[in-house]
Amino acid sequence: MQFRRIVLTLFLTMGISACGSFGTPNTPTPAVPSATPAPPTPTPPPSAAVVNGEFITIAEYESELARFKAAQTALGLSFTDEDASKTVLEDMVAQVLLSQAAREGNFAVSDADLQSRIDALAGELGSADALTQWQSAHGYDEASFRLALKRSLEAAWMRDKIVASVPASAEQIHLRQILTYNEADAQAALAELSAGADFDELAAQYDPVTSGELGWVPQGYLLDPEADAAVFALQTGDVSGIIPTEAGFHIFKAIERAEHPLSPDALLALQSTALNAWLADQREKSEIVFAP
Repeated sequence: MQFRRIVLTLFLTMGISACGSFGTPNTPTPAVPSATPAPPTPTPPPSAAVVNGEFITIAEYESELARFKAAQTALGLSFTDEDASKTVLEDMVAQVLLSQAAREGNFAVSDADLQSRIDALAGELGSADALTQWQSAHGYDEASFRLALKRSLEAAWMRDKIVASVPASAEQIHLRQILTYNEADAQAALAELSAGADFDELAAQYDPVTSGELGWVPQGYLLDPEADAAVFALQTGDVSGIIPTEAGFHIFKAIERAEHPLSPDALLALQSTALNAWLADQREKSEIVFAP
């Protein structure tokens, strides 16, 4: 990313001549007060991205990228440099957006709050020296660690505020399915249903372990958008047609439909959806510039 430094130069040209008909040769020429030089515009730091005027510096980004790669390697996960770079930068942008929103929401991390958190971390590690060693091992110096911790606390506050807005209950469908792994079997199952076969008995034949039971499902929970839309078009007792997804070929039945408490897994999924939707909306409203 190329940043242009704006330099303000003031040119002052004076052409003052004394006219002999006014005053005497000893009359001093009035002094023109010199203009106060404008302070120089600060040079922007080398940055990987700028989010609403807030810099994600190259140093921050490269340190975070190194930590990400080390963590992935420790877990035995493979990645390309391109994927790692994109993931880290996107996550850092998301964190800055969240931290900015927290500050706009009047959440403030004071120096005392920050120091208290640092002291607590040192206590967890055993000593201040142990924390310093941890920082060094993970590519932090004192200043970069304080900045990262402050952003993290702000972002966490905003994230918690967003996910707390997701209600604990929602309109849901109690769902059962017949799942096959090829279209021919799905067509055969659909033909049996059309001929009068009992859905529950047929679902148990295809899945003796669960009998096709999916439990209560809120809208937005199913991973496939087309399956989600098809399911929530059903009313109690309705049976869908064949719906292909990456998991296979589904025929769904709505056992009942009502307001119902969310399961822990469904609540977590809807909270994640809410957070992603908030970030997408915030990106649209923000000025984000990436390094070329």
